[in-house]
Amino acid sequence: MLRARACGLSDVGVIRSHNEDCFEIDPEHQMFVVADGMGGHSHGEIASRIAVEAIREFIAKSADEDATLPFEMDPKLGRHSNVLRAAIRIGHDRVLRAIRQDTSLHGMGTTVVGLLLDGDVAAVAHVGDSRAYRLRNGKLELLTQDHTWVNEQVVAGFLSEEQARAHPLKNVVTRALGGDTEVEVDVREWKIAAGDLFLLCSDGLTTMLSDHEILDRLKASNRLEEVCGRLVQDANTRGGFDNVSVVLLRIEPEDDGEDTEFE
Repeated sequence: MLRARACGLSDVGVIRSHNEDCFEIDPEHQMFVVADGMGGHSHGEIASRIAVEAIREFIAKSADEDATLPFEMDPKLGRHSNVLRAAIRIGHDRVLRAIRQDTSLHGMGTTVVGLLLDGDVAAVAHVGDSRAYRLRNGKLELLTQDHTWVNEQVVAGFLSEEQARAHPLKNVVTRALGGDTEVEVDVREWKIAAGDLFLLCSDGLTTMLSDHEILDRLKASNRLEEVCGRLVQDANTRGGFDNVSVVLLRIEPEDDGEDTEFE
């Protein structure tokens, strides 16, 4: 049996006055989430916290295999993948409910990326531009595609990757929890193997460091807490224009060491 040993770290960055990011590590249910709130003042912080709490609560309640899911299941996905997708949709509904109850919160929202393990399959789901990566055999692979206007232009062939990194609209997301009435959640399943290293992160990391630079940091140490600290420190050294949050999880045999380290 395989399990993930995990570490997480979130930092306000150099420019911002408060942290709108939120992350969660749940070793019991093997669930890992990063959310990047939007909306200014304290509103983004509220949105990301609401979403993460809703996701954690729903996944914990759904641990019972007989529990009924509130949304139609996708038969092409495993149960845990459907649970993660449903949890994110519930997070979206909770953010919308908070906005309806307090009009001063209008305009808040959050991106989210989550990973849920079941056996040898990792379900990875996301909305917005928070990302998931996997490092395997020295190769870093991006597992998500940003839901941003700029990335849509790259996919369509209108912008290059280099142009996208410097584009003035690079932070305009096309999907977020708390946005439209309905939210579309992208979910994919990935086979895991001992030694895999997964990274979940907000765009405060990926706008400061390139994928090649992230790869260098991931390979620099076997200690997860050291790598988390290095990623955050280097993002801040580059300017720290945004909050930055990272969650790292290494796939190991179940009887290896402690399950969780986090800050």
